[in-house]
Amino acid sequence: MEDFSFPILSIIIFLPLIGALVVLFTKPDQSKPAYGIGITSSALSLLSAILLWIRGVEGSFSQVEELTWIPSLGAAYRVGVDGISFPLVLLTTLLFLTSLIFSTKIKEKAQTYVALVLLLETACLGVFLSLDLLLFYVFFEITLVGMYFIIAGWGHEHAKKAALTFFIYTLVGSLFLLLALLSLYLHADPHTFDMREFIAAPVLKGLAAALTFWGFFLAFAIKTPLFPFHTWLPTAHTEAPAPGSAILAGVLLKLGAYGFIRFALQMMPEAFREFAPFVMVIAVISALYGAFVALAQTDIKRMVAYTSVNHMGYLVFGVAVAAVAGNTARTQALDGAVLQMVSHGVVTGALFLLVGSLQDRVQTREMANISGLLHTAPVLGGLFILASFASLGLPGLAHFPAEFQIFLGGFSVYPVAVGFIVIGLLITSGLYLRAIQKVFMGKKPEGLTSRDDLHAYELWALIPLILSILTLGLFPEILLSVIHETTKMLGI
Repeated sequence: MEDFSFPILSIIIFLPLIGALVVLFTKPDQSKPAYGIGITSSALSLLSAILLWIRGVEGSFSQVEELTWIPSLGAAYRVGVDGISFPLVLLTTLLFLTSLIFSTKIKEKAQTYVALVLLLETACLGVFLSLDLLLFYVFFEITLVGMYFIIAGWGHEHAKKAALTFFIYTLVGSLFLLLALLSLYLHADPHTFDMREFIAAPVLKGLAAALTFWGFFLAFAIKTPLFPFHTWLPTAHTEAPAPGSAILAGVLLKLGAYGFIRFALQMMPEAFREFAPFVMVIAVISALYGAFVALAQTDIKRMVAYTSVNHMGYLVFGVAVAAVAGNTARTQALDGAVLQMVSHGVVTGALFLLVGSLQDRVQTREMANISGLLHTAPVLGGLFILASFASLGLPGLAHFPAEFQIFLGGFSVYPVAVGFIVIGLLITSGLYLRAIQKVFMGKKPEGLTSRDDLHAYELWALIPLILSILTLGLFPEILLSVIHETTKMLGI
């Protein structure tokens, strides 16, 4: 047991769960106590993550906490943090807090809703901090259950169908994940679920490595999602409530991207190196497909959803580059990929919350039926335009330093692919400019006044995300310095 005198990682993970249990003792017909407890516990989890940052995050796994769980199987409660997992912990605690603040307008079954969101937060944090294969799988599965009930219970008119589609797709991915984890476990001598052992000395070779790699690939390609495994995503995003969409895009998609790095890249470097060209091709297709399909959308929420497929393509391309590139290009691409996970979380999270605010005011998401919102909602419009510019990769905003590093690292090994993938940037620029012109420019809308601009609770939720977009764009070294301490040490 190491440094268990102050188990800060367990505190970060389980504070939301404790909040969820306390929420269950509040009166079901009163939403204020439920949200008060939920926001407080989520804020304490964020403060604990900041305290962890102040204590220092090392390049290798640190702050490790370990307790016996199932000794006969070699499974244990093992958690730890490094420069890859910490930025995602920070993102998760921030995005869940802001989503809960934004959710305070949801009054129906608020007690159950808040408890489910907090349960989901604990599960996501557990995934990013687990150092045990079995513990990782348990938390991974709980995320599926939590998001299923949030979409089904508080989504729009086709919520149940969307929730079922999400559940079936991701459950299939989980089965491939389970098989791949079992393969790792059975090939280890002695058998263990300790992730550090597999990272320090990869155990699989030959056909077993190839089959296990593709098992991980299918599991994480569905979760990320990549083309052609993305078909659950647009419906789930469209039907989920706005805070649910923000969490789904901002955090849950990152579980797959994180898995690509932690499992496929770190535990199976030889297999990933062999199959990297195939992964790269799928990533490029995803980036271009996501951009082209987003361009064809008339529903602004579906448009934002498809841009996630586009951005996840960039991200996985960066991981594929890291599998084959030399030291300098590898760290550039991987630094960019990890930073892209955080930047996409705050940018797309803000966009989905803003689309939720927009829908509340005009009762539609069809861009052809909306115009001139800058006249009546200048703050909403201004923040949407800023987040859109960030999403299309404008310098000075969050995506730029991440995507620039991915492309820079990729150019040394896949220059032609980089040439294709940047086409996606041009398309996303066009689709966002078109959306801004249709929705926010033009004739002043009837029936709306300046009083219909963002309310205080919406600003409390959005301002931290907007500040994060600016901070990551202007001062990316704040996070890159933490990420780089780990990526430069990876002996892939």
